[in-house]
Amino acid sequence: MTFKTKYLSIAILLLAISLTANAQEGKVNVSQDNDIDKLLEYKKDIKTTKVYRIQVFDTTDPDKAQREKSNFLNSYSQWPVEIVWNTPNYKVWVGNFATQLEVDRALKKIKKKYMNAFPFQPKLDKK
Repeated sequence: MTFKTKYLSIAILLLAISLTANAQEGKVNVSQDNDIDKLLEYKKDIKTTKVYRIQVFDTTDPDKAQREKSNFLNSYSQWPVEIVWNTPNYKVWVGNFATQLEVDRALKKIKKKYMNAFPFQPKLDKK
């Protein structure tokens, strides 16, 4: 590098530093309609949460469903289990998972004993 190139590089570097040191600060004001705040409050009240569950067993015999629920709870007590009657079958559903990641982690453990288990999103009753 030549002597002139070194001075030119140093001068450019000093100029860049001085320009950033004198940067201006600003303030932003946002004006919006009051109805937007009302809409945001209304949106908070709406329940739009997704729920994931895992089905581990289904049968037409309610006694078999109850036995399978008990067997499941003996092996995996960390998740809630319920029997749902959906004509003509009794289904054993597990969990109340909030995210896809949670249901995937649980399914990995459950599949060790229940190979036919599968995740799903039940239709929520609209009240």
